Parts: sequence; C-alpha cells; structure tokens
Amino acid sequence: MLDTFFIKSLKQPLRLTAIAIDKLGVKANWITLFGFVVGMMVIPALYFGDTSLALALVVINRLMDGLDGAVARVQGPTDLGGYLDITLDFIFYSAVIFGFALMDPAENALAASFLIFAFMGTGSSFLAFAIMAEKRNIERLEYGRKSLYFLGGLTEGTETIVFLLLICTFPHGFSILAYVFAAMCWITTATRIYAGYRTLGGDVR
Repeated sequence: MLDTFFIKSLKQPLRLTAIAIDKLGVKANWITLFGFVVGMMVIPALYFGDTSLALALVVINRLMDGLDGAVARVQGPTDLGGYLDITLDFIFYSAVIFGFALMDPAENALAASFLIFAFMGTGSSFLAFAIMAEKRNIERLEYGRKSLYFLGGLTEGTETIVFLLLICTFPHGFSILAYVFAAMCWITTATRIYAGYRTLGGDVR
C-alpha cells in the first residue's frame, strides 16, 4: 500500500549510491546474495533470544534488498536477478517468523504458523498473477522497471518491513502483532484474487 510512495522517495538517493557501487565493479546479484546470507543469521539470533541483533540483521537485509534493485537498474536488470530477488525475499520473511517460533515455541509457534500460512496466500496470489501479467504484457509503470509485475495490496514490502521491525523491537508482543498482520495478509490475498479475476477477464475455466 505504501510501496509506491517510498519507492519514489528513495529512488534518487538509491540511484546515486548504485552508480558509485557500479563503478567499483560490484554486481547486483552479489548484493542480493550477501543480504540474504546476512539476513538468514536472524534464525540463530532469535533462537538465542537476541532480538537487538535480529533487528540489525533485518535492517541490513532490507537495505541490501533496496540497493540490489538500484544497482540492477544501473547495470541492466536480468532474469536471474529478478528470480533471486523475489525467491530469497520470501525465504527471508518466513525465516524471521520461524526464528520467533524457535525463540519461544509455547508462546509464538501457533501465531507464527498462522502468519506463514497467510504468507502462502499473499505469495501465491502475487506470483500467479505475475505469470499471467507477463503472458499478457501487463505493466505497472509507477513501480519502475521490475522483473515481475507487482499486484498491490494492504501488505506489501513497506508494510512487511515495518512489521518485522516492530516484532524485533517488541518481541513480547509477537503473537498479537503476528495475528494482526496475518489478518491483513488475508485481506491482501482476497483483494488480489478479486483484482486478478477482474484484470484477467473474469474467465472461469
């Protein structure tokens, strides 16, 4: 919901940083992989209850996620880059939630399971529509050049980042925050399915 605003706000500073990084010969996919490896350290951090470290790892991962896209736009987007970006993002999001389940299974496991269940809804509705959008050459220009068509919703990238920062800052409120965010994810899934149905012509086959 907030992605368009933040993408436009950060576009110029990210571009300037990306140009400097490109001059150093750093590839966008290297940044993607580095951010993912750092981000996955959130699982042992949360297992040992270090939410401050987990917060720092989330911030680094999300900064790398924004930077790899900016560098890719300077160097030229690739199919591999787009594939890695979306795949590793989904794994990372679930990894943070899994980490909270490990940290306190009795208190967090059910809420974490429900949220990952909701992620399946947002992820599948997003990716399935992306395939059809590519087939029909549908574009969403306000998002700039992307490897996949982005179907909007109540819980997009910006809202997910805010949620991850909140649960790392207020870990004792994880269950409540997870249930609320999961509900928002299901609203997003429902609206995406409806929008996909309308956009793709309402065919029932």
